[in-house]
Amino acid sequence: MATGEQRMPQQRSTTALKLAPLLIAAALLGPLGSRAGMLGGAPSLPYAEAVARTEAAASAVLARYGRPSCLIGKLTNALLLLSSSCEAAGQRSALCALADRAVVSSGWTLAFADATARQLLQLGAANGSAPSAPAAEAQATTP
Repeated sequence: MATGEQRMPQQRSTTALKLAPLLIAAALLGPLGSRAGMLGGAPSLPYAEAVARTEAAASAVLARYGRPSCLIGKLTNALLLLSSSCEAAGQRSALCALADRAVVSSGWTLAFADATARQLLQLGAANGSAPSAPAAEAQATTP
């Protein structure tokens, strides 16, 4: 019996780890659903504003303005908004393609967030955009 009792907590933690990405996604998408323009979709912002928010979130990730889980959530939310704005505006840029790929990725780690943030900032710089200081500061604060 002692062996069975020892396995139970281990099985629970393994199950919790497997469900963590789904729980995070539900927590992040839940508040967005009520503001969505279309059923189940993220709200769309003007494309330029979505780009600025995404770049500010990417800067916050690379500067480590917050806990890792908050930074990953901040970047994920910004990418969801960017993807929605790209679709609403009919944009087909490399930045939009990166956002679309990133939001469907599972198993986000801080290393993945860093790599994605660097790519976002490189693409934004290549397109001539840069986050404004107030937008970067507003996005840098942690929840």
